Amino acid sequence: MTDPIATDIIVYHNPACGTSRNTLAMIRNAGIEPHVVEYLKTPPSRALVEQLIDRARMRPRDLLREKGTPYAELGLDDESLSDAALLDAMIAHPILINRPLVVSPLGVKLCRPSELVLDLLPAPQQRAFAKEDGEQIIDAHGQRVG
Repeated sequence: MTDPIATDIIVYHNPACGTSRNTLAMIRNAGIEPHVVEYLKTPPSRALVEQLIDRARMRPRDLLREKGTPYAELGLDDESLSDAALLDAMIAHPILINRPLVVSPLGVKLCRPSELVLDLLPAPQQRAFAKEDGEQIIDAHGQRVG
């Protein structure tokens, strides 16, 4: 393997999430060792979450995760809730922040599905890559499949 490419990429990661693991693996498959933030252990500040949402051109609701979270119990499906109220919930319960959120010199994106990360990488894939479920994403020549 070649030396990791010097570039600033940050992944807000949950190692229990397959999409997050696949995203991290594709970054590494490009020869890049990102800065990994396990955001459940080290939650981002409100200001940082607001900045990431803005840079990703999203709204707070776009970053909310429903599955496996207190989303329903907190009544977050109420469309009348303000952006500030949604941010309050995400800060109080970081599990509500969807992942993986990737920051690169090419932009900020919620990488669901995981192959969206390919748009943020300044280096090509170095070898074939298949997701954990076996879906081939990158062929033996480092080219995207499909």
